[in-house]
Amino acid sequence: MVIRVSILAIRAERVFDGERLLDGVTVVLVEEDRVVGVQAGPAAPEGWPVHDLPGGTVLPGLIDAHVHLCADSGPGALDRLTEATREQLEATIEASLGLHLAAGVTTVRDLGDYRDAVLTWRPNAGAGLPAVVAAGAPITSEGGHCWPMGGQARGASGLRAAVRQRADRGADVVKIMASGGVLTPGTDTMRPQFTDGELRAAVAEAHALGLPITAHAHALTAVRQALEAGVDGIEHCTCLTPEGVRLDDTLLAELAESGVAVCATLGSDPRVVVPPQVVAMAERAGITEAVLQEALARLHRGGVRLVAGSDAGIGPAKPHGLLPATLEEYVRSGLPAGAVLTTATSAAAEACGVGGRKGRIRPGYDADLLVVDGDPTRDVTAVGRPLAVYLAGQPVAGVGKTA
Repeated sequence: MVIRVSILAIRAERVFDGERLLDGVTVVLVEEDRVVGVQAGPAAPEGWPVHDLPGGTVLPGLIDAHVHLCADSGPGALDRLTEATREQLEATIEASLGLHLAAGVTTVRDLGDYRDAVLTWRPNAGAGLPAVVAAGAPITSEGGHCWPMGGQARGASGLRAAVRQRADRGADVVKIMASGGVLTPGTDTMRPQFTDGELRAAVAEAHALGLPITAHAHALTAVRQALEAGVDGIEHCTCLTPEGVRLDDTLLAELAESGVAVCATLGSDPRVVVPPQVVAMAERAGITEAVLQEALARLHRGGVRLVAGSDAGIGPAKPHGLLPATLEEYVRSGLPAGAVLTTATSAAAEACGVGGRKGRIRPGYDADLLVVDGDPTRDVTAVGRPLAVYLAGQPVAGVGKTA
């Protein structure tokens, strides 16, 4: 539920504008759905209603750059998609977005729906939900990772056709499964799913149509292949080999120089006990929390462009609204809190193609805002304590002091 207002002054202890901290009492001025001013000091213009949030920090609404809105985070969430009706899928999409909004996430990038369900739902979506950047069904090989979602393709011509199909259906980004994945039996996380020529064809077609393309890649060989093909983003970027994770200085330099956006998809609900068979499967692939955290730290130190995404929806440990936990794990990996906040605001906005209007607090930008209790540049757990959320300038009821 959104409470309608036309002008509003939000006063808090400080502002993180998407790139830097403005310390000291600050007022953010909102008119209709836009930020129209950011001014130091406690004074608000005469006649403007004030939302006073002492001790709080105003941030841009968070952006989760990797979610699966069709999946309900329950056991076997991806497997059960084939059983869902269109009405059930749309109900799950809207419920998922509500959970993200309650966590201060005002924009998501959906990187894999079931047979373009999100693309079909989006034109008729109601107001009061986060903005959705959507990929449609992920392109995968025959029998490849997430093949039941409806995105199987083969050969360079087949991949080009699959990209054109997504463009025709209104996709904002193309998602391609460059390697196998842990949650699809029979696929190989250690190897690419496509030939070099096939992947290059998909990238070339996407770029010819003006679309970015991001690649799911666990295998080191798939990461290298995707980078050489010219993708715009790499999801997971785990760099797995049969001997474990291998992220050398040469690859780090190439990733940094390319400007590719890497979304490591860390973070999980600590209250959820992951089934032993899933843990064992991940460990056999060389995936442990410590290994992933060290890889993320090396990516940051190497100057790689990082964005934050939770992979929400795929199972109980990945509920929708998880992004604050993702940011906490980024900090536990050794990244400075300020840099981590950037991965979920301005950097994520650029990677998602909405950088000209979201991810920063500046005049003219969308008034998607989150106010948290405390200073998240010193203690990132403050992001998990929302005092208020504003969507397109309107306070969201039921969150913090806007309840």
